[in-house]
Amino acid sequence: MSTLLNSLTTELRRGTLTLAVLSQLRTPQYGYSLVQLLEQCGISIEQSTLYPLLRRLEKQELVTSSWDTTENRPRRYYVLTPYGIEIFQQLKKEWEKTSQELSLLLKGDETDEND
Repeated sequence: MSTLLNSLTTELRRGTLTLAVLSQLRTPQYGYSLVQLLEQCGISIEQSTLYPLLRRLEKQELVTSSWDTTENRPRRYYVLTPYGIEIFQQLKKEWEKTSQELSLLLKGDETDEND
């Protein structure tokens, strides 16, 4: 893949990863469980990308975290705040609208190629 294509793909994925992560935090998750959930849906995310994203979401007050020390290995769990749920719902609607619009545009592009 060319450097330009890599760069554009990364740019395209950046916003979608935020939405993907928010969608899985309606129930508390720790980092590794979140990576697994996303991978089950075909979305791969490196831990070096995930943890800074989680910290940013926490700073934006969309997510809150807490430590669970009941297991042998303490884990930090993340979950949406009420504000985070509200923002997620709005982002989801915006994604669905944009997705439909883009789909129409891209279908139009396919018909142009067949002329």
